[in-house]
Amino acid sequence: MDNVEEYSVTIETKWQEAYQSLAKVIAENIPEGFILQMQYGMPTYVVPLSVFPAGYLGRKNEPLPFISLAAQKRHLSLYHMGIMGDKELLSWFQAEYQKVVPTKLNMGKSCIRFSNPKYIPYELIGEFVRKISMDDWIANYTHFTEKNSK
Repeated sequence: MDNVEEYSVTIETKWQEAYQSLAKVIAENIPEGFILQMQYGMPTYVVPLSVFPAGYLGRKNEPLPFISLAAQKRHLSLYHMGIMGDKELLSWFQAEYQKVVPTKLNMGKSCIRFSNPKYIPYELIGEFVRKISMDDWIANYTHFTEKNSK
């Protein structure tokens, strides 16, 4: 599937409304410069190759991903790549999440899983998306990859 709109219509009915609401919150809060495209089989906001020609993992034909949203069988997944190398942002999100959501945070390295549409903190997600500019994300990613290549 190569098209964001195509992806959206294939989502199971039980996730449609929450997915659309989450996608809207992300679109309304994504910092300037990121573009939406399909990457790794899901809608992803990326840094355009015209801005960061080195590409993701040195792949010059693959834009640097920032935020992806996917509908899985049992949950919605929000991938925020910016939290992998930013302990301060991660700590902030974890603390704020606990303040507004009564359920335990289900999270991997960069993946936040929402298994109950009633407990998606849309306002918090909007604030979370705004926290890193494109320039900051490129700088963090570059620092992280240079540090790990030594």
